Formats: sequence, C-alpha cells, structure tokens
Amino acid sequence: MFFDPLYLAVMGIGLLLSLGAQAWVMGAVKRWKHVAIGHGMTGVDIARLILQTEGIRDVRIEETPGALSDHYDPRGKVLRLSPDNYRGASVAAAGIAAHEVGHAIQDKVGYGAMRLRQVMVPVANIGTNLGIIMVMIGLGIGAFGLAKIGVLLFAGFVFFTLVTLPVEIDASRRAYAALSNSGVLTREELGGVKHVLSAAAATYVAAALTAILQLLYFAYRAGLLGNRREE
Repeated sequence: MFFDPLYLAVMGIGLLLSLGAQAWVMGAVKRWKHVAIGHGMTGVDIARLILQTEGIRDVRIEETPGALSDHYDPRGKVLRLSPDNYRGASVAAAGIAAHEVGHAIQDKVGYGAMRLRQVMVPVANIGTNLGIIMVMIGLGIGAFGLAKIGVLLFAGFVFFTLVTLPVEIDASRRAYAALSNSGVLTREELGGVKHVLSAAAATYVAAALTAILQLLYFAYRAGLLGNRREE
C-alpha cells in the first residue's frame, strides 16, 4: 500500500495542505506577535476580561509550556495558554487567548457541536489508531472484511475532524465578537486578530480534507467504492 501511486498521491496532497496551512498560521502568528496592542494588555489579561464580561467565574487560567500549546479543557474548566500568549501583550496573544475563551463560552452555553466532539474523542482515538492498523493488515493479507471494519472505524475519526470544524470556527467568531465589543483593540489590531484566527482555522480545514481523502482511498481499496485489489 505504501508503494501504491494513488496512496502516495493522496498523502502528498494531504501533506501539501497541512504544510500550507501550517505556514500560513506560523506566518500570521510571527507577524502579529511583534505588534503590541495599544492598551498593553497581555493574553491572560484579555482572557480574564472576556471571562468576566461573559459572567464565567468557574474557569481558571494557567500557563502551559510549549509553543502554540494553548487549549481549553472543559472537563477541568481550565484555560491553558502558552508562555508567549500568556505573558505576551501582542495582537497574536490577544487573538489566541480570546479564541480559547471562545471555547469556554461554548462550554457555558452548552454548544452542541462541542459536546458532540467531547463524546467522540474515544471514537476518534480508536479510528485513527486501531482503524488504520486494521485497514493496513486487511489490505496487506487480502482480508477485505477486516479492512472494511477498519475503514468504518477510521470514518469515526473523519467525522470527528468534521465536527471539529464548526467548533473551532464558532470559537473564533465568539472571540472576535468579544474583542470587538470590549473596545480594547483598535480597528487595525482587530484586523490582525482576524488574520491570526483565519489562519488557525485553515489548519483544521486542511486536517479535515486530508482525513477525507485518506478515508476515500481506504474505502476504494477495501472495495467499498466498487474496487477490490486481489493481488
């Protein structure tokens, strides 16, 4: 399978999509992390402001090591920001911090797609690990029934990536609205935030497209789309 030209083409397209999205987000962050916001507020200041404005008082904010390791943990009600975005007083830090608060707002209002994504985490882990192994073994030994089961498991992971898209886009929408309403950023700074958030969203789009292409390939080789390799 690894020497199948079709598989190499699929993975090549996926790699290009991922690299392009990563280049975009890294370029956006690099550009705007050196632009300080006029009010001098750090990422953690922005996060606290939005949480307070939204009436969210049960979420704590922590600094977490690593670059772009920012995330919101709905189970522990913890918003974690990387050092650059926790302490940084840049447009990029403001946008990323606000995005993570966007997830906290989703959690507060019970946003359906976010809850569905949480439920699907175990399914996604099984699909991306066991599913791919079953597909590879099944196709390798000609056990197409096993391969088809693997494809169905992998489809669960693909669905997870699709559910992730509206969750991330909605969080960015909430973040931008909160920053816009706060009045702490200028129009130019808000433009920078939109640039960073749009670039970040592109990474999730690239991941979803790559997963879909891989699923279609697996389904095709397993005979679910009318093809079956007997060699």
